Amino acid sequence: MKSKKRNLFFDYLLIFIIGFVLLYPIIWMFFSTFKTNEEIFGSFKLLPESFSFQYYIDGWKGSGKFTYAKFFLNTFIMVVPTTLLTVLSATFVAYGFARFNFPGKKFLFILLLAMMMLPNAVVIIPRYTLYNKFHWVDSYMPFYAPAVLCCNSFFPYMIIQFLRGIPRELDESAYIDGCGTFKTLTRIILPLMKPALFSAGLFQFLWTYNDYFNSLIFINSVKKYPISLALRMSLDAESVVQWGKVLAMATVAVIPVMILFFAAQKYFVEGIATSGLKG
Repeated sequence: MKSKKRNLFFDYLLIFIIGFVLLYPIIWMFFSTFKTNEEIFGSFKLLPESFSFQYYIDGWKGSGKFTYAKFFLNTFIMVVPTTLLTVLSATFVAYGFARFNFPGKKFLFILLLAMMMLPNAVVIIPRYTLYNKFHWVDSYMPFYAPAVLCCNSFFPYMIIQFLRGIPRELDESAYIDGCGTFKTLTRIILPLMKPALFSAGLFQFLWTYNDYFNSLIFINSVKKYPISLALRMSLDAESVVQWGKVLAMATVAVIPVMILFFAAQKYFVEGIATSGLKG
């Protein structure tokens, strides 16, 4: 019994040490929001000399006539529809591949996998040219349209793997009870797909929320900037950067992501493990 308690103690101690090491950058960033530039660059101490929320107040005002309230609103206008549309389109594509046979299915699935290997740098120029012809540049359509058309192959592939763990007997039982294809998906399959859907949604939310490159390419107006571009803009707005103010807004920007991750952690882990009902 003592041996088990000792092993359990060391297990928790190891977990605590690893967790602290992983969280240390976030902890350092938080405490640095109360430090001056001299403290940040001239001292190794974690705690500041004094605590003041002035950097949060000044940072929230932003630069020019737009505050960070506007930038956060832009971010959620861009991210939330993109996430929902991605989950919706990926669900239909994955359901088609996992449950139906149709001509060219193997070839299309191979094409789906091949698209996962294609780096963004290869397609960014033709994408920009196409979106510019559609007059979508400086809008959020370059994010909405690929989500509607399920252009990111990772999400349908992940959901396909999850669907393969759900017995087909459930579909057959639903058909016997008079359910059609769509009703079977919405009434039977979707409730069992919550872990995979939450995982896909969380991934897309995080990737779009943190996306700096595509936002920089497709969005030109400051009034439409998401939080990633707003943080970068704050570095150019002043000749001497007040890093405490920048880190304060970076800390605020991280909060929604952390809340979402911990709130959906259960489903996220289950979805990544591609667990499902086993026949």
